Parts: sequence; C-alpha cells; structure tokens
Amino acid sequence: QVQLVESGGGLVQAGGSLRLSCAASGRTFSRPAMGWFRQAPGKEREFVAVTVWSGGRTIYADSVKGRFTISRDNARNTVYLQMNTLKPEDTAVYYCAAGRAPSVVAGPFDSWGQGTQVTVSS
Repeated sequence: QVQLVESGGGLVQAGGSLRLSCAASGRTFSRPAMGWFRQAPGKEREFVAVTVWSGGRTIYADSVKGRFTISRDNARNTVYLQMNTLKPEDTAVYYCAAGRAPSVVAGPFDSWGQGTQVTVSS
C-alpha cells in the first residue's frame, strides 16, 4: 500500500499562487502514477494533472493547462502541484492519488490522501 499526505493548501486571492505537496510512503514502486484531483462543493471529483515517478509523461486538464505544473522529487518521494494565476473556480479540496498507470479518471487510482483545501477569493 501507499500512504499519501497532502499539504500546502490555503486561502489566496485571485491571480495568486500556491504550491501543494504530496508526500508518499510505503510501496511507492508499485504505484508509479501520481495524480492530483479536486472536488468543489456540490460537484464531482475531477482530474487535474498526473505524472509518473520515472518522469516523461504528464497530462493536464484543459482547465489548468498553462497555469498548473505537476512535478516530482523522487529522492523525497514527493509530488508537487504548482498553481499559478489562480481563479475562484479553482476553489476545491485537492487530493493526491497513486495508481498503477497514468489516467485522467479516478478509477485506476487506489491510494488517496486526505485532501487539502484551496480557496481562491475574487
């Protein structure tokens, strides 16, 4: 199993930036894909970005492309989500997830963090 702990959420004004962190522990080698998802009140959980520990392939949701960057520090077993030019519609609980293969849907991810709140004020 893989354990995930997110941090870095908070309150920021529109146009501002935040960096989320996801520290992974356990059998991380068994779950090479690391993704970020978010869920706003009253809405379904949606894909944000995904990468793999080995590097190379990253995928972004169209709504965050050009504003968010996913990256990883293999030595620290940590994945980051740098969020720039934040908008009020980015307000959500952000979840880190680990899975066997990169995907834009939540199904293949079977390890999830507890989530961190991001609130963007207008």
